[in-house]
This record gives sequence, structure tokens and C-alpha cells, in this order.
Amino acid sequence: MRVTSVIVGCAVVSAVLCIAGEQWEAEGAARTTAAVRLDAIRHAGVWTPTNVAARDVATGPAGPDAFPPQATVHCTFVPRPHGRGSTLKFDCALPSGRQLKVRYGDQNGEVYAQVAATRLLWALGFDANRLYPVTVVCRGCPADPFRDRQASDGARERTFDPATIEVKAEGRTVETRPDEGWSWHELAKVDEAAGGAPARERDALTLLAVLMQHSSNKAINQRIVCLDEPACAHTRMFLADVGKTFGAASLLNDDAVASVNFKEWSRTTVWKGTSGCVGNLAMSLTGTLHSPTISENGRAFLRDLLAQLSDRQLHDLFTVARFPERDRTATVDDWVAAFKRKRQEIAARSCADVATRR
Repeated sequence: MRVTSVIVGCAVVSAVLCIAGEQWEAEGAARTTAAVRLDAIRHAGVWTPTNVAARDVATGPAGPDAFPPQATVHCTFVPRPHGRGSTLKFDCALPSGRQLKVRYGDQNGEVYAQVAATRLLWALGFDANRLYPVTVVCRGCPADPFRDRQASDGARERTFDPATIEVKAEGRTVETRPDEGWSWHELAKVDEAAGGAPARERDALTLLAVLMQHSSNKAINQRIVCLDEPACAHTRMFLADVGKTFGAASLLNDDAVASVNFKEWSRTTVWKGTSGCVGNLAMSLTGTLHSPTISENGRAFLRDLLAQLSDRQLHDLFTVARFPERDRTATVDDWVAAFKRKRQEIAARSCADVATRR
């Protein structure tokens, strides 16, 4: 009787939560306890030593799930719930059966911003999901696949350009509830003595978020993953959704302002004020990071990483992400020049009087 009541309650009272939970587990998350999650944070890494100069930013991360830049991908629409958020996206299956997560729309700033932000993170050695800029030819897709979850005539094909395909970073998500993620203040819980990332690497990641103007920095947009289940001796913390970047952080995470807006990004300084090391990142209503204080070790660590990026890599970064298609007021050269000014801001500042965090 008690079991029956639980089943009926799940179906009638909490149907939405049950569906969300099924989708959560299907997407590679595992229920865990608060204590296990905290331990995963304590020994989490955020950065891997990388030959920055050797990164092929135009091609992006290699692997069996990779797609060449601007490839045309044919797939079949998969009607399923698209989860939280308002970003235009849908699922599509290759002939092999592999399902793809597709973002689309020329007015969707995340289609452009996520490519640049994830490639920059990857090039510097920080974990990130992999985003590939493509054209998608979808069989059975409705005209509006984000809102219409029913497949249309199976023989009909629709083309989505620009579009991206997202491949999630390796690892099993560690969460106590669906879409828990991690808040930026939780980086302070990472313990180098327990094998976690040193403070300089955490501060460098934080400063990089400021440089990119990572506006939508709510907890759901960061992930903790376990790389070696069931032991979970190796865990990572990284930015999972960086679609509101290369504009200016805003209270409401407005796409037009926060996603690939050259005027806003180029005029937003890295630092607040002419001295000190407080990052110039405005607060958003849903965010967990704003105006962070950066240590000298963290500033110097990111400075040294950024210095290894060549002009060719920077041109490739903004070209492959198709920034001039999103914001026609600026060329790739304009974006590169603005990036180099921000890099110089970081190089020129001294944070020697800022206490190093644990």
C-alpha cells in the first residue's frame, strides 16, 4: 500500500519532477549526498597543463565526436523535452543512432559566444564542453523545433544555419539534485592539501570569466564531474554553459547585450578602477559571481597563459565562432585588437597587495 501511494504520488503530484529526474540520469548525472559532493569539490581540479601555442583553435578539440568547422550534418529530429532555459535548441540523431544536442538561430547569441568561449577555455587548459559550428540538415524537424516537440513529415528536411553541436565534457556529473551545478563561492572550498586546484588556478579561472564577461554565471551553468567512478578520486569543476559572453554582464542576462556585443565588450574594462584587483563583472539576478577580488598569483598565472596565444590563434578564435555574422559592426581584426587590450590590462596590473586565498 505504501509503495502504491509513492508511485501514485509521483505520477500525480510530482510528474514534472519525475520526468526531470529521468532526463537528468539519462544525461549523465548521478544522485549523491551532500558529503560526497563536498568531498568532490575539495579535491577538484580546474586546469590541466597545456601546450597553449600548439592548440589548433580553428579545428577545435579532436575526438570521435568532433565535427570539422562549418561541416554540414544530416540527422533526424528526436522529440524530447529540452530541459530548462530559453536557448533555441533541439535533439537530432545521426544514422548511427548517436544523438546530438543542437543550438540554432542567427539571432541566438549563444550560437556564436559558446564556440569562442569554449575554444578559449580549452586552448588555455581549462575544461569545457566542446562546441562545433556547423550547418544542420534535419529530417522531420518542425519549423520551430524548440517549441514544437512533435516531428513533422518524416521525409521533409529543414536546414539550420548557423548552428552548433555540443559534446559534453567527460565525466559523470556529481549533484544532489538535478541542475545543482556549483556556485562561484564554492571554489573557496577546494583544498590544495587534499589534491584540489591551487588558489592561483582558481583565481585565473575567475579572472578569465571576467575577461570573457561571463554574465550568466548561475550555479546551473557550472558542473562538477567525477572522472573515475566509483572511486571519484579525480574530479573537475568547470564552466558548462558560457553562452552569455563577449558582451557585457547584465542584470537580466539580456542576449543582445551579453552575447557577442562588440561595443559593450570592447569598452568594458577588466578591472574596476585604476588600482587594485577587483574584476569588473557586474551582477546578474541569477548569478553567483560579481566583482571578484583576484590574487597576484592568479593574475600572473592567467597573464602567462594568455601571453602564449598567437595572433593567428586569436584570429582563428573569432573567425571560427563567426562573430562578424553576429555583430556586423566589428571585424575579426577589431575583436582581436580588443582582446589584446584586455590581455595587456591583465599584464599591466599588480595585485601584490592582495592576500592569496587558500
